[in-house]
Amino acid sequence: MICKKLVIFILSLPLSVGLFAQDKEVELKIIETSDVHGNYYPYCFITNQPKTGSLSRVYSLVQQQREVYGDNLILVDNGDILQGQPSVYYYNYIDTLSSHLCADMLNYMGYDAVNMGNHDIEAGPSVYNRWVQSTNAPVLGANIIDATTGEPFLPPYKLVERDGVKVAILGMITPGIPAWLPENLWKGLRFDDMEETARKWIPIIQEKESPDVIVGLFHTGQRAVKLADTYNENAAVDVVTRVPGFDIVLIGHDHAADSKKVVNVVGDSVLVINPANDANLVGDVTIKATIKDGKVVDKQIEGKLTSTNDYPISEEFVAAFTPQFDVVKEFVSKKIGHFTSGISTRESYFGSSAFVDLIHSLQLSISGADISLAAPLSFDASIDEGDIYVSDMFNFYKYENMLYVMELTGGEIKGTLEESYDRWTNQMQSADDALLAFREDNNRASSRYNKLKNMSFNFDSAAGIIYTVDVTKPKGEKIEIISMADGTPFDLNKTYKVALNSYRGNGGGELLTKGGGIPQEELKSRIISSTDKDLRYYLMQYIEKQGTINPKALNQWKFIPEAWTNEAAKRDYKTLFGE
Repeated sequence: MICKKLVIFILSLPLSVGLFAQDKEVELKIIETSDVHGNYYPYCFITNQPKTGSLSRVYSLVQQQREVYGDNLILVDNGDILQGQPSVYYYNYIDTLSSHLCADMLNYMGYDAVNMGNHDIEAGPSVYNRWVQSTNAPVLGANIIDATTGEPFLPPYKLVERDGVKVAILGMITPGIPAWLPENLWKGLRFDDMEETARKWIPIIQEKESPDVIVGLFHTGQRAVKLADTYNENAAVDVVTRVPGFDIVLIGHDHAADSKKVVNVVGDSVLVINPANDANLVGDVTIKATIKDGKVVDKQIEGKLTSTNDYPISEEFVAAFTPQFDVVKEFVSKKIGHFTSGISTRESYFGSSAFVDLIHSLQLSISGADISLAAPLSFDASIDEGDIYVSDMFNFYKYENMLYVMELTGGEIKGTLEESYDRWTNQMQSADDALLAFREDNNRASSRYNKLKNMSFNFDSAAGIIYTVDVTKPKGEKIEIISMADGTPFDLNKTYKVALNSYRGNGGGELLTKGGGIPQEELKSRIISSTDKDLRYYLMQYIEKQGTINPKALNQWKFIPEAWTNEAAKRDYKTLFGE
């Protein structure tokens, strides 16, 4: 009997020792990239200059951190990685047979989870489906729903278990896609509200997975607005505060760097991090977990933003993707035409400019429309006099928008311009006032772009009509349309064919809805035609066909009273751009 008890005791020793061995402190690291926008290499294919940030530096950072954390490092991307630099454009639209460069890089770097962004949807289903299928890490999207089945189009979440700690990562996208992108780019999908989606999935994840940490990977910003009276845009903080369960929320989309703690409705502290754009920063999260008897009994979470520019360019990474670099370099180096003079967006803020008016002229020529609407899509871009290359076109036209022709009445056109110039300009009370609408705290703004109260890509001007903008008048009374460009009368009640990009035509910026008074659901019925390729493609074709382009301002509109606005423009130029 004594021997039997001794045997039982001895057999039980390994189990007891094993249990005690599980009492430990575990440290995990989460690294987040977001809004990389094709900034893969430490080189800008648009300016042909070295570039800060990039995945090449992220890889150096990650490799150094892996030396410390090993497999306890979790690497995630938060969307908008399939748009921006020509490197991604080439593998989206030019070489569609080779393995996609972005997928190859994500696989090489060892990403654990990836989120879908609005600019990834913008690439179109043939691109994002190919990318999703080629990427080893799951591409998430809990609120991207297959409209036929009602089920998520992509995996809603990813469970990662490291060293006894379970981390659930729930991915969501801003739902405002239908207000920005043509339906053919997302046909068959719908984008559900983020808060409603979080309320659905948090209990499911908790019950099914029993995670120790829940991470929200949200491609959305934190300053909530109602878009098109339908979509809760930039609702990250609303979701964090109203839906208990999250420990960490990694955000993006609005390019606004931030790292802070937010208290939710039950009093829990949630870390919120946004690493802005171009991989200049990463979200850097440390989780310290105490494990007793195989369970996490305590956890401490801290986060910060870490600059990738403090890390060297990874020679190993660059060497691995040098063949693709060379192919893209050859693509952007192709000459397509010649400009007899240089153009810059800087003049676009103060009147008719050669830069925006060239877009107007090309849109009218390509479409055959009566009137064109366009804005400076890049805040501060220029193209020098001389030979023009494919690379210049990414500076000239920043996004992959389609060209629409829509039917708008004269009154709707005027209302759209009233909305645009109300955002664009200050209502001057004296000659000493600013012409442009600046932020009240513009002296403390982190960049020149942020000094403007509103986004300059919503500063639409028009071509095909002659008009003035009286900046002393309130919204609704600023615009006086004198005539069509050919001198014939302009009629507020007449329907005109208007050329504009697909972002605007789908309701982007809400100029057509808030200004033109067109209901969001009616916009689709106003579209007469759409190009099947992005506008930049047709602009390149046009320039190549013309050979030599003589850019010049059309001078079809101006700010008044000129005695005030001319001097104000000089002052405001210095505020934005210096001497």
